[in-house]
Amino acid sequence: MRMLFALSLVALAASAQASDDLSELYRSLKPSVVTVLTREAATRSGGLGSGVVISSEGLVMTAAHVVHGANEIAVRLHDDRIIPAEIITSLANADLALLKLAYVPPDVAVAKLGDSDDVDVGNQVFVIGSPFGLSHSLSVGYISGKLERDRLADGALLQVLQTDAAVNQGNSGGPMFDEEGNLVGIVTSIASKGGGFDGISFAVAINSARSSLLSGSSLWTGFDGIFLGPEFAALLNVPADGGLLVQHVARNSMADRAGLHAGTQTTTLFNREVILGGDIILSIHGTTCTQPHDFSNIRDDLESLRDGDTFVIKVLRGGQQVELTGVVDRESWEIL
Repeated sequence: MRMLFALSLVALAASAQASDDLSELYRSLKPSVVTVLTREAATRSGGLGSGVVISSEGLVMTAAHVVHGANEIAVRLHDDRIIPAEIITSLANADLALLKLAYVPPDVAVAKLGDSDDVDVGNQVFVIGSPFGLSHSLSVGYISGKLERDRLADGALLQVLQTDAAVNQGNSGGPMFDEEGNLVGIVTSIASKGGGFDGISFAVAINSARSSLLSGSSLWTGFDGIFLGPEFAALLNVPADGGLLVQHVARNSMADRAGLHAGTQTTTLFNREVILGGDIILSIHGTTCTQPHDFSNIRDDLESLRDGDTFVIKVLRGGQQVELTGVVDRESWEIL
């Protein structure tokens, strides 16, 4: 009996210590988390989301849908200071956006970017944000899945972390931290039948967010798209089992100079929002684009090209197969 009692005390002490550690971690990370406030001039309505400061220069990561359509954006810090902000980059396909503060307080707190490749199913994570406007609320859960989505975002396949940590309206754009306080994801969405939290939420893995918003390391940051499965491909009369439906093309990028066309009409197909009217890429440099992993192989091949080398993109446009020829020009690309 004494042995059992002693073991119980040890377990309680360990549990209390873990709780204390999380409380200390929360207090240390709270200052880096912000509330994103938006306003649309046309409707005069306001919006609210979350975000996280990721550099001493005042860069803030958030979700694209939080700031989409906003005419005015401001960030509220943990101590209620409000600072205007502007959009530096917004990637609708990845639902990621990068903001910059109009001025940077000398005491600004910055979150440490982690490595989401090191995150495993079963690891504990926690989310800080403003659900229903309740600023800096904490929710705790576990990684319940790691997903590679069929979306290409600024040259990289999008990886998503699934968790059971509670996420609600206002959490969008907020940070997901690991047990050591490293930023491992940006909260973007939930899986819900009734509109509220049903036990499954998603965050874009920080490695995908870093690659899309910060690195600019790929030749293919000039466009993004959605990989088409057999049902999508058949619906759009694609002469293959799949392809890459182009959503956006960055002006003056190599993809733009090669003549790639972006989508023009937003609609909903198979319960997801897509932009139709753009090119459907069938192959790049001789490799087909029927599966997401194909693009990883394509990127490896194209990264070996030198400035001045040409590449061919075969697309389906207006029912006709068209070959586009581009030229590798890293110097001008890096300026973009």
